[in-house]
Amino acid sequence: MKIFLPDKSCREADAGSVTVEALLRDLGIDPIGVIVARNGTLVTEDALVENSDEVRIIRIAHGG
Repeated sequence: MKIFLPDKSCREADAGSVTVEALLRDLGIDPIGVIVARNGTLVTEDALVENSDEVRIIRIAHGG
């Protein structure tokens, strides 16, 4: 799968079929601070991502 990280870098991974939560954990990313899009659609932490997917991890901006 092609993974776009919050720092705008891109990484290729052969993780098989895993949940978004497991993928984030493997990447060392706290799921509380990000949203994830699979093939252009926002998904929840329990959604499955596969090797053919494009995953974009977007950091949530906090502020007031």
